[in-house]
Order: sequence, then structure tokens, then C-alpha cells
Amino acid sequence: MEHNVMSKRANWKKVVCLVTSFLCLLQMKPAEVSAAEYWPEGPEVESPSVILMEMSTGTVLYEKNCDEQNYPASITKIMTTLLALENSKMDEIVTFSDDAINNTEGSGIYRDYGEQMTMEQCLYAVMLNSANECAYAVAEHVGGTVDNFVKMMNDKAAELGCTNTHFANPHGLFDENHYTSAHDMALIAKAAYENETFRIITGTARYTIPPTNKHDEETNLQNHNEMLYPFKTLNYRYEYCTGGKTGYTDVARSTLVTYAEKDGMNLVCVVMHTESPSQWTDSINLFDYAFDNFQVFNIADNETRYNTSEAVEVGALNNNKAFVDIDKNAKIVMPKTTEFSDAASQIVYDDIDENVVGSIVYNYAGREVGRADIVKTGAEIDGFVFDNEEDMEREMKEQEKSTVHINPFTIILVGLGIIAIAVFGFAIKKVVDNYYIIKHNMEVKKSRREQFKKIKPKRHRRRRRR
Repeated sequence: MEHNVMSKRANWKKVVCLVTSFLCLLQMKPAEVSAAEYWPEGPEVESPSVILMEMSTGTVLYEKNCDEQNYPASITKIMTTLLALENSKMDEIVTFSDDAINNTEGSGIYRDYGEQMTMEQCLYAVMLNSANECAYAVAEHVGGTVDNFVKMMNDKAAELGCTNTHFANPHGLFDENHYTSAHDMALIAKAAYENETFRIITGTARYTIPPTNKHDEETNLQNHNEMLYPFKTLNYRYEYCTGGKTGYTDVARSTLVTYAEKDGMNLVCVVMHTESPSQWTDSINLFDYAFDNFQVFNIADNETRYNTSEAVEVGALNNNKAFVDIDKNAKIVMPKTTEFSDAASQIVYDDIDENVVGSIVYNYAGREVGRADIVKTGAEIDGFVFDNEEDMEREMKEQEKSTVHINPFTIILVGLGIIAIAVFGFAIKKVVDNYYIIKHNMEVKKSRREQFKKIKPKRHRRRRRR
């Protein structure tokens, strides 16, 4: 009984909190957009398929045929590395199988059958030297089999929202069924960059693998991204580059994923199916275009159109704290010629995450430029009778004390007892009420007997005299 009552009250409390949060949300009203919507014109690029995305907002700043399917070559290894980081530990030992050695070609670091390396060493070889045998060995280790790992790759791609992607291997060597798009690759690269270990690996210029059970000497690795590290030439070094991955096959041609950061803006550029050195020049030009023409705004620091700080008046449920607040880390990206208030906004409601009431979605120049989740603050309802668990327990105990639990058998016994007591009491009362009458009658009878005894001898004497 106690459990049911407390459960009902807990559910009621949740309902009240949700209602008050919803009322807080209803108080938010956007202002009108005042400025003309202008989007800076991007540079001319030679690559046939390109995308430039601001990662903190997911905003596409520039695109050219970004949904066109192309062969990715070794930029595939970004997905391979991401899955390995999510499903293994860096100190796990990876053993190279015969398939890993003999079923791969192209770039590698020349490992041997049965050779053992840590997962960390393998991933540095995968990302810096584009080692195909290491990618294969990682896939076997993480997925059990390469086929299972490939399934994991495709499942992850679908989870990230990729619509033009199908992976067939973990390294990117040519396969007709192995393809993606610049836009899908940007989504994968963005997800990978959110992993701290990935950022460290992809931003490393040099790495040394110590001697192994098959190699007595160290293996020195150098990052092949010319924008990060001058692997072959100094011409394409870019000071704001923070990492990336190169790719090339005869069919795929040159492919490139590159990251860059400046002034709080985090960019990823994907170039596919191009001829060298366009992958470098196009990426540099696009990064310069973004940094010269765009800026990011922290939403919580700049938003004044939505009021989440005032309490909602709901009578006895009023609280001095806000029930919802705007995500402190959310951003929008806008042209430098604009102000934060120039972005149009609307609230969309979310029933998926229990901690997120909805989101404020910002649009400018016909595209989404960012959004901020409206999150629950965890504020409690002051003075609410069910807020204090100790009070609830005490109340329940008092209720238990005041509650009479009646047993039918007990009722029958009590009833019979009452009847017996009543009959006995009635008998006692009758005796008490008739005591003096009975006593008087007994005395009268006694007196008559005594008189009779006195009279009888006199009668005998009289008879004798006669």
C-alpha cells in the first residue's frame, strides 16, 4: 500500500514539473529578423566534389556536388579509427594475421605474420602512414572478422545520418561497393573529431613505434598531410590546420579530409576525386574564405529574445529558479557583416531525451546556422508537499497508525463477547434488583415457620384439655 501511494505521488510530481517546464518554454517569444540575409560568395574550386562545414554547428558554409557518390580511398580510415577508439582500449594487443599481411597492398609499414602491436601504435600507423595492413589488423581485432567490422562501419554511418555511403573494407582500397560522398564524409569526420584521442592522433606530426616481437628496430612514422606537416613540400603548410587524412587510388584519385581551427571556429573540409595539388589549394582557399567571412556566436551569451531566468507563476508551485535553460556550449555561425539577432529562430519540441525539453533552431539565408537545446535545470518545486522524502515517510507512518485494519473473524469474536457480557450483566442486574425482595420473602417465610412452631404445641395442649 505504501509503495503504491508513494509511486503515485512521485508520478504526480513528475507531471507537475513537466507542466511547469512547458509553461516556462511557452514564455519564450522570438523577435523579428531585421537585417537582409546575405551569404558571402565562396571561391572557385577545381575539385569536382567539395564541402566545407563548421563542426560546432554542423553548418555547411560551402558545397559543390557534396552529395555525389565517389570512392573515398584512404580517408576511409577515419571511420576505421573512430570505431576502434569507441570499441577498444589503446593498450590492447593487436596480432597481425596472415590475411592482414597478404590481403592488403599499397601503403603500409611492412609488418609480419604474428607481429604484435598495441592498438595505439596501430592507429597512429593507420592515420599518419595510412598503413593498410594495420587497418586490416585493427578491423579483425575489433570486429572479430573483417566482415563484422565492415557491418559496424555501415551501421555507424547510418547512425550519423549518412545517406550516400556504403563501406566494403576498413582501408579504402578500391571496391565498386565501397563509396561515400563529401557530405557523408564530413559527418563522419565531425563525429571522429569529437573524440579527444582522435584529435591527438590526427594532429600528430611524427610518431615512433618501439621494437616489436618481429622487428628489433624502431619504426618512425610521419604525417602525410602536407597542410599539417611538410611531408614532401613546404608549399601547402597551413598554420591553422589541426589534422586530417589523405587518400589516393588510381580510380578514386586524390581525396582529402582536413581540420582547421581559428577564433573559436572549428572547420572540416572534404575534397574528393580531384587531381593533385587541387586537394591542397582548394582546402586552403576554402579555409581562408571561412575565416575571413564568418564568425561564431555563443547562443547563451548573446540570446536576449528568450526568457528562461524568470519563474513561472503557478500559484503554490511557484519557484525562484528557472526550470529550463539554454545549452551553454551551443553556437551559431553567421557572416561577419551580421549580428546575432539577425538570425531567425523557432522552437521545436523534443520528446526523445528526457532531459531536453526542445531546441531553439536558428536560420539565416535559407539554411540552418545552429541550434541550442533547451535543457531541464533540475530545479525543485519549493513548498511542494511531496518534495521532502522524510515528510512523505512520516506522513505515511502517521496514516498507518491512524488506519484500522479490520479482520472479519475478529469482528465475530468481538460480537459474541459483547453478547456474552451483555447477558451476564443482565443476569447480575436482575439479581441485584431482586435481592431485597428475595431477602424479604425469605425472612417472611422464616418468620412464619417460627410462628407455626410456637402455635403447634399450644394446639396440642388444648386438645388434651378437652
